[in-house]
Order: sequence, then structure tokens, then C-alpha cells
Amino acid sequence: MKPLTDLAQAIITAPGFDPARFDAEQFANALDAGLIDELYATTEGEILARRTNRLELFFPDETIPSPAPGMPIFYARHLYPRHLEFFRAGATHIERLFQAGNRVGKTVAGSYECACHATGRYPHWWAGRQFPWANHGWAAGDTNETTRDIIQKELFGEVTWEAGRKAFDGTGMIPKDAIISATWKRGVDGLADVVKVKHVSGGTSTIGLKSYDQGRRVFQGTAKHWIWLDEEPPADVYGEALIRLMTTKGLMLITFTPLLGLSDVVLSFLEAESAARETNR
Repeated sequence: MKPLTDLAQAIITAPGFDPARFDAEQFANALDAGLIDELYATTEGEILARRTNRLELFFPDETIPSPAPGMPIFYARHLYPRHLEFFRAGATHIERLFQAGNRVGKTVAGSYECACHATGRYPHWWAGRQFPWANHGWAAGDTNETTRDIIQKELFGEVTWEAGRKAFDGTGMIPKDAIISATWKRGVDGLADVVKVKHVSGGTSTIGLKSYDQGRRVFQGTAKHWIWLDEEPPADVYGEALIRLMTTKGLMLITFTPLLGLSDVVLSFLEAESAARETNR
């Protein structure tokens, strides 16, 4: 986008420039075709880089404007104090809950942290827990369909075909160049089972995708370094998932709007908060 910006700046700052008399169509027709192709190629390259490397753009020091119509603005991180608080709490708490209303970025917070852990690409300002080695986690929602349509899309982007095989286009939170491969669930079109991710250490992290409607048994198995539950889980599923973190002293991230009222999971966090306040008095 910078060449186009520089060109526009040169035009409007030229001596004698009169915007009322400027004929944009005549100007464009006078441009060399090769120069136009070069400018558009540069712009398209920047847009593609933004779409497939979102992890590097979220929570910047200063707001990053949109490079083109339809492209998002990435607002400065100081505008997201609750998100930053959630990230910081990972340094001292195994279990964390981001409980808030709809459309405030809970899923963005969960996917952002999972992407940081899986890739090891932590921003310079990160104050939460870090995994300097390849690690293994789960991300789960209430059904296979919502796991596919929300969590999977937020982490990896859209499902596409590359060289005759299903793959991800990398427009999720995990950069495309970090996605190694995926295995796919049977019986659910377009839902991955396990995705392998490049970690900066040189190792390979894995992210398994699960759903609560499969029951607690699918949350049994090997130890995990972190688990992200997007939407409120049943108590038995939550308890089983916690067990997977015991030997690793791993992280539990939960993000949801409390649609079920004072459930067992919500009450467990409220009681813990109340106890902490009593202790600090």
C-alpha cells in the first residue's frame, strides 16, 4: 500500500495542485501500464500478508489503519484492558475465565493466546505464561458445527484445497506459514481433528479440536499443556479437561457469555474470586 500512498502524497503536495481541477480518470489513463501493475501487485501483496499473518497485527502499539476498503483496522492494545488483564493472569493462574457479553472479542482473546502458545510467537509486550518449546493443546466448543464454524475458522481460517488435499488458507489467528498439516474428522464435513503447527523452537505443536456434545469421554487421554473452551462447558467436561492439565501444570482458558446463569462452572469462579477477596482483606 505504501507506493500508492506515496504517489497520492506526492500529487496532493505538488506546487499548484488544485483538487477541484484534478481529473483522476485522465491521470490514471496517462500512467504507464507497467507502473500500474507494479502498484497493484504491491498492494495485493500487502493485503495477502495481512490476511495470512493476523497474529502479528492484533494488539499493536498504535492503531494500524485499513490498507483497503473491506480490510479491518487493528486498534491499539491499550483500548483492550480486559483482554490484556486476561493474558497477564496466565502467569499466575491455571484456570481463567473471560466472561463477558456478545461481540466484545472473547473468542479473539482465546484464539490469540492459543496461537501465541502453539507458534511460540509472543509479542514483545506479553506478560502471561509462555511455552518456549513445542506444546500440545485442545480447543473445544459446544458442538462439532460450532467448533468448525467459530473456533477452527478463528484459529486457521477457511478450509480450501491445495494440491488436491484439504488444507487451511491461513486467514485465522495462526499464520499460514506456521500451519504444517491437518487430519480430518469423519462424519463432519470440513472439521479438522488435529492440526500440526510450527513452533519457533523448531518443534511441532499440535491443536486438537473437540466438542462438548461428544461427552466427557473424548476429553480423556493424554496430558495437555493448554486447553481453550469457547462457550460454557458442562461441569463433567470441565472437570475431565482439568485432569489433562495436572501433570503439565498447564493452562485452562474459558471464554463465554453466561447464558446458563449461575451454573456450577460460573459459581466455581465466583466462589474463588470471593475467597481471594476475603484473604486479601
